[in-house]
Amino acid sequence: MKRSNLILCLALLVAGSALFGQKPIKVLEDSVQFGNYLYPGFNVTIPEANYDKILKDWVKTQENGTKSKVQTENGEMTIFGAIVKEVSPAPVNIYSRLMNEDTLTRLMVCIELKKDQYVESATGDIQLTSAKNYLKEFAKKEYMDVIKEQLAAEEKILRDLNKDLGGLENSKARSQRTAKNKRNTVNDEQEKLLVKHNELNLLSNEIITKNNEMMAMPVGAGRDAMASQITELEKRRKKLQKEISQGENRISKARSDIDQADRAIPRNENEQSVMKTKIDAQQAVVQSFIDKLNNVKLY
Repeated sequence: MKRSNLILCLALLVAGSALFGQKPIKVLEDSVQFGNYLYPGFNVTIPEANYDKILKDWVKTQENGTKSKVQTENGEMTIFGAIVKEVSPAPVNIYSRLMNEDTLTRLMVCIELKKDQYVESATGDIQLTSAKNYLKEFAKKEYMDVIKEQLAAEEKILRDLNKDLGGLENSKARSQRTAKNKRNTVNDEQEKLLVKHNELNLLSNEIITKNNEMMAMPVGAGRDAMASQITELEKRRKKLQKEISQGENRISKARSDIDQADRAIPRNENEQSVMKTKIDAQQAVVQSFIDKLNNVKLY
């Protein structure tokens, strides 16, 4: 199996596990033990959520709108005079306990409307349904917070992959510009070398002619003057030869840069292909968590 296909298959497995790994929220009527007694109440399951976060949010939710504070003893929470308008227009007492289990957090809750009267089937379907909805909305928010964190983590991975792809695209563009610029350099230097080689040939012929003329001249001021001219011509020739050597070195270096750029481009394109496969796969993962979040919203 090709690496790109393997990456895609693994991503689809992750995406599938994210979607099918989504668990239901349950709010069931149950008998809840506080101290040595059983009371009518509710058993709420919150999948995947963080115990410490749920505990903090549950305390905050109970204290919202009232000056009463949650009292905790031996893991059992009590608040008197809580304001839960979804359940009762009058303040209520809430007794609750939070338990950290393997793949979920369980919230056990009793809502006391007045002394020894709790929300249960006997209090009427409307109030019972309202209490269940109140607890379900709390559990749903906690579950959605978890999925949002999961989604944010997967979206960051996707952003990082796109950033890496952008880096590869920029690198390819730089390689292409380098190859183009260096080819222009080679062409320019070759044109300059052609001119310099012609100039060197003319200069060399002139030096030979001047040397022949000097050899035929008698010793004296005229011969000395000719020797000085030849010396200046030799200096010009050395300078020209140096410029030609420098131009040839520039061409050699430019061709080396072109070769490196030409070899880098296909490697870069292969890396881009692999990266695009990873991005497609990660997009599928991100979408699976979006779907998971949307499904929980419908609970």
